[in-house]
Amino acid sequence: MTQDRIQIGVIGRPHGVRGLVHVHSFAADADSLASYGTLTDDRGGAWTLTWRADGIALLRDADGKPVDSREAAQALVNRKLFVTRDTLPEPEPDEFYHSDLIGMEAVENGAVIGRIVTVHDYGAGASLELDSGSVIPFTLACVPEVDLASRRVTVSRPNEVVGEEEHASKRDREAARAAGGAA
Repeated sequence: MTQDRIQIGVIGRPHGVRGLVHVHSFAADADSLASYGTLTDDRGGAWTLTWRADGIALLRDADGKPVDSREAAQALVNRKLFVTRDTLPEPEPDEFYHSDLIGMEAVENGAVIGRIVTVHDYGAGASLELDSGSVIPFTLACVPEVDLASRRVTVSRPNEVVGEEEHASKRDREAARAAGGAA
């Protein structure tokens, strides 16, 4: 099941003493964040933003009152910003909103190995963190199938990301499957 709200950014540290804040945008085009109109946060607040410089914004609350002090800006640090799903375009084939992936069951060789709890993207490519502690590169080779309808992903972890105990178990399952038996 998909969420009605999609996280589109997060409020970062204050910039200066007049209430400006760094805003980390998760949109493909960071500048588009202001075009979504009212953004809601994870504590029930509603905000509009106006970019002042690269990554720095002036926030206004639902009544149009600007955040006007460093202290007020500091109180907003780490608030997650959301838009309603219908505000965003449908993702292209083989593209997914993080919120669609979180909570999905991860299956490898027919066995459930965990649920996706976080999608990381540090710039070199996304990875999926499972509740079991595994981190899987989100590539076609490692995640060949994403089934949104059944809320599960098929994974094939490279040996480098499989622990020694899991690696031996994976080898045993693959050997049994190759021999025609069940693992």
